[in-house]
Amino acid sequence: MDQRSGQKRAVEYLYPPIDPYDQRVIEVGDGHRVYVEQCGRPDGVPVLVLHGGPGGGCSPAMRRYFDPSVYRVVLFDQRGCGRSRPHASIEANTTWHLIDDIERIRTDLGIDRFILFGGSWGATLALTYAIRHPDRVTQLVLRGVFLGTGAELRWFYGGGAGAFYPELWQRFIAQIPEDERSDLIAAYERRLFSGDVMAEARHARAWANWENALASVQADLMLGDGPAEYARAFARLECHYFANGCFLGEDGWILKNRHKIEHLPATIVQGRLDMICPPVSSSRLASGWAGARLWMVPMAGHALSEPGISEALVRAMNELRPS
Repeated sequence: MDQRSGQKRAVEYLYPPIDPYDQRVIEVGDGHRVYVEQCGRPDGVPVLVLHGGPGGGCSPAMRRYFDPSVYRVVLFDQRGCGRSRPHASIEANTTWHLIDDIERIRTDLGIDRFILFGGSWGATLALTYAIRHPDRVTQLVLRGVFLGTGAELRWFYGGGAGAFYPELWQRFIAQIPEDERSDLIAAYERRLFSGDVMAEARHARAWANWENALASVQADLMLGDGPAEYARAFARLECHYFANGCFLGEDGWILKNRHKIEHLPATIVQGRLDMICPPVSSSRLASGWAGARLWMVPMAGHALSEPGISEALVRAMNELRPS
């Protein structure tokens, strides 16, 4: 099965394309302007979509996981990426700024409580927001869980994933002198914020390509350069967050605070072959959480667009529709 047929199969599970009924830009302070859109049913069940990255931005495909006759779907581009401005900015851009932005969006839209739907970094943000504001959340639907721990970062940027894709790993580390490879996040950070536009662009593409190449089980077919603007925002924001431990303050913060949200139901969809966020994180999150159900998807990687992942997420949201 090639990548195109895989994408076609994933689309089969989704609802038809839909346009937003509301688009706005919210001034959230610190010079940041955040793009927000709503689609589906204006008086429907509110669900907030949290994209990955950090720095990934939302796409029209993300609107299609929800029954538009039931759900009021809210999407936004987090600070510095997508249609939010200033682009690729790390100023006043931390996890806690994003938590405040979610609260601002919620109050501006007049929403009391909502379902949180997020994957990868979006799952990190969903869990962090729920821990900080458990009374504002009704359900969590998570995919490819990233807990923001040092162990997870060492896996992906310290050679763990590279052991499975050595040729792609060599491309990634080749951008960095050998004497700096013991801390690739720090080495890339120096280059992504060097002030040399050409060097920043080159390293941004290398950073983005390493992750994008491993997003799908069809990794060898995912190579190639994406738009330079996307790569710059994605790489700079992601590296900024990872170099600062996702701003969570202590390693393992989410699991240490999970007791604050254990009264909430959660559905966790995890690709068995996820090389970016391996299944151990989803398993640790779900273990001992009575209200959590973990769906392990065989022969699926990390990407939202993986057919098995798409099918499971649509099924999860369909099951949450009011009877």
